[in-house]
Amino acid sequence: MTAGAHHNNTQDSRVAVLVDCENSHPDILDYALKVVAQFGRIVLRRGYGNHSALIGKNWQDTLVRLAFTPCLQYQYVSSKNTADIALALDALEAMFDHRADRFCLVSSDSDFAYLCRKLRERGATVYVVGEQKTPDALRNASDQFFEWTPPAKQEESSPAREPAKAPVEQPALPLPQRRPRFVIEAVALLANNTADGLVPRSGLGNYRKRMAPVSHRSNTATQGCWAWCRRMTYWG
Repeated sequence: MTAGAHHNNTQDSRVAVLVDCENSHPDILDYALKVVAQFGRIVLRRGYGNHSALIGKNWQDTLVRLAFTPCLQYQYVSSKNTADIALALDALEAMFDHRADRFCLVSSDSDFAYLCRKLRERGATVYVVGEQKTPDALRNASDQFFEWTPPAKQEESSPAREPAKAPVEQPALPLPQRRPRFVIEAVALLANNTADGLVPRSGLGNYRKRMAPVSHRSNTATQGCWAWCRRMTYWG
């Protein structure tokens, strides 16, 4: 598939992002949105969990910041997966109502493997974003699995030492021009789904819009960065 064909296929795709808050860490959500933005327009954002998960695990702030609808599920009986059932029903409903044709499940719980298989049997594309502990049953039930790695904890600061002598000032050298880091990461992500490894400029622009709907045009650095990108027809 050429880069242009891949762009046309994903431009009209509708993606539902459904989060299992009871078995996921809030920090995974930024990574999930970054990954799924390449596959189409996100039309459904929901996070599922009981009171202790949504409030106790600090999911509330993350869901609000990223414009997710929190779906609070009370446990009528202890140890019952009411949130899992709600997530599965909403996924099937969204598929049958033709509101979404691609689904991103954010979970490491193998209980969703059967849901993945049923969605794929009906023609939907399923992505799963989970942690390293995700069982093979869930990984293999999806069309594509993305593993999230928690950021490394910062080491404690070492004891204070005597201040070092100020170094001798050297004449400043002009910095070499480099491609912005987030552009390089976006191109590397989008190029994985093209046969020739090329990313059209329009595809890169659409990915940027999905990642940051609110464009800060007053930012001089942002303007210069994307003006530089517009000089390129294809990236690879």
